[in-house]
Amino acid sequence: MPLSEEELRLLEQMERALVEEDPKFASTLRGTTARRAARRRAVLAGLVFVVGIAVLMGGAISGLWQIGIVGFVIMLGSATIGLSAIRGQNLSSQPGSNPGVSAHPSGFGVIDGGRARSRRPHRQRSSSSFMEKVEARWRRRRDRGGY
Repeated sequence: MPLSEEELRLLEQMERALVEEDPKFASTLRGTTARRAARRRAVLAGLVFVVGIAVLMGGAISGLWQIGIVGFVIMLGSATIGLSAIRGQNLSSQPGSNPGVSAHPSGFGVIDGGRARSRRPHRQRSSSSFMEKVEARWRRRRDRGGY
């Protein structure tokens, strides 16, 4: 059932008031700005990664291992930030892909209800435990004259 003209006008007024009062919250509700920010963060992390490679190579060429370590740390940090931005972008674009895990802007999944459910079916436990099986194998080897 479509909205009446009066309802549409009121809805637009509420949207404008929300944007004026809290633009960050309004952009979060829209979702496009969050994706752009994640994309921007991923691109910036890629550029910083390239700078880290340059610093690492500069340290290797100059023979100063401390500079090489700094370059490696720069690369590691930028890769972590870039991957979390990409992961967050992928999670937010596929809501409901995993019913037990909800997307979070940081890129890490928030697990509802404790642990996420295992995807593989549980196997039936045999009547003997693992240690009993190992002891039985050991006895057989000892009886045969092996180790």
